[in-house]
Amino acid sequence: MSGFENYERELADLDHEIRHYAAVCGVNLDNSGELKACFLGHHESWVSDKARTSLHGLLILRIKLESEMLGEGMVPPSLTSSPN
Repeated sequence: MSGFENYERELADLDHEIRHYAAVCGVNLDNSGELKACFLGHHESWVSDKARTSLHGLLILRIKLESEMLGEGMVPPSLTSSPN
């Protein structure tokens, strides 16, 4: 049984938060090198490090949501596609 009731809404909300934290971290979601560098590096300020940790957790949650959607026969849109 899925923990998500409305995949489209959950995904839109999650993507909004991911884009926010990516902007705070100054990373381009299309650039895997930037993401990797962000996740592997410790940031000097607590706020920047918290944003990095939040972005990492949100991306993991998105992968879980994508997996559930695929299991239900749905195809999730790309994270890097333009939001509505």
